[in-house]
Order: sequence, then C-alpha cells, then structure tokens
Amino acid sequence: MEPIDRQRVQSSFHRGAGDYDQHTPVQQRVLQRLLEQLDLPASGTSAKILDIGCGTGRLLELLGQRYPDAVLTGLDLAQNMLKQAAERLPVTVRLLQGDAEQLPFQAEAFSLVLSSSTFQWLDQLEPCFKEISRVLEPGGKFVFSLFGGETLFELRESWQQALVACGRTRDGQPDGTHRFHTCDQVHHALVMAGVLNVKVWSELEVVWYPDVPHLLQAIKRIGAGSAKPPAGGGLGWRRVFHEMANIYTNRFGAEGRVPVSYEVIYAAGRR
Repeated sequence: MEPIDRQRVQSSFHRGAGDYDQHTPVQQRVLQRLLEQLDLPASGTSAKILDIGCGTGRLLELLGQRYPDAVLTGLDLAQNMLKQAAERLPVTVRLLQGDAEQLPFQAEAFSLVLSSSTFQWLDQLEPCFKEISRVLEPGGKFVFSLFGGETLFELRESWQQALVACGRTRDGQPDGTHRFHTCDQVHHALVMAGVLNVKVWSELEVVWYPDVPHLLQAIKRIGAGSAKPPAGGGLGWRRVFHEMANIYTNRFGAEGRVPVSYEVIYAAGRR
C-alpha cells in the first residue's frame, strides 16, 4: 500500500469545502449513528467535547443542539473547512487547524472525543489513538467512525479488471485506488493505544448514481477522493477509463443506475 499523501488530502478537502455537505449523504447519516452512541444527559451537561476532523461543523452543530451547556471544540486539517464551520457555528465553539496525530491540547483536556469519516486518511491509526487517549480525562469516552476495507470495492475491482483488459498491468498490481483499514486493524490499534472497553462494528451504506462519471464526480467533490487514475495518460488512459466504466456498469449496475458501497466502521472505548 502506498503511503497517504497528507498534503494532498489537506488540499483536496480545502478545495472541496464549499460543496462538501451537498455530496455526502453517507457521512450525514453516519453523524446520526454516532450521536446514538452517546450516553450524556440531554441537558445540564458541561462536558468538554472535541470533534477531530470537524469539517464544515455539522456534528458540532448537532452536539450544540443536544447539549447546549457543553464546551465544544473542533479540529480540522483544512482551513476552508474551518471557515465553513465558523459560518455555521456560534462563536462559543472553538475551532483550530491541526493534525489528528499531533493534537494541540493539554493532557486530560476533554471528557468526550468524537470523529466522523476522518481516520481513513491516516496511514497508521495507533499514534492518533494514543494522542486521543492522552487528551481524554480518566474515564473519558472515545467514539468515532471511519470508512472500512470494503468501501468502494466496486470501483477498485472495476479498475483492476480494466487495467488487465487493456494490458496496462498484471492482475494483482496496484490500481491507484485508496486502501481502507479493516475492523480488525481498528480494534488492534485501539487496544495497543491502551483504550479500554473497546467495541468495534461495521455497517454497509450504498448510494446510487445515474452513471459512473456522476459517481466519480461525487467522490471527487467530497475532497480526498479514492478515484485517482493509475500512472499514465492520453488515449491509452481514456481507453482504460471507458473500459472501467463499462465493467462497472455491466457488473454492478441495475435499473439504469450504478451503486457505490461504503463500509462504515464504528468504534467506541474509554480512557
């Protein structure tokens, strides 16, 4: 697996900030599932809550509505995402630019740390989880989601078959799509980071599009898409693209539409 280019991820989300909420139906559903995992009283709580990879601030907005007395902080790598969040949220919410692997907070600063659809952009999970454990107070809770190993499997398999069919690579070689962490990897990283009462599970979400170009455009518009083409270009690349689209449509399409699958991994634990 090639290492993730963090600068590319940051730049992609920076460019995609303005349209992000319009093209993330799965992410918006995931936020509601995360909220279902919280056990704080609906009112009167003064919990100190951190959202890592807060994006445009939607989760912080929902938290503020549910827990009006909580102290909310958001962290994101992309400055434009933070600008979008600042326009949505009250000034009482603290927003900082920073890296999940080097949290700019003192030890035991939060009673709850959340994150949604962010950690799939990390090469290694354990360093981040250790940082989160550091900034959680004893007994504090950590709840998050990320996209798992079966995410975009249709795209991955279609690229690989198209590359083989067009003579651009041998079967089994890298195809340029992103590789996601598995449930076992997430569980192992949490345990190694010293997180207690670990619970990990996954759910499958499917979104349908009119055709493959619309699907790829939607992935691109949410920021760090996983559809970057293999090396090459020109007419040969166009042939591979059209072959991939045909394979995708014929193998996975139904009723004039094509699906894209997201395996959403959820996890929870305590400091």
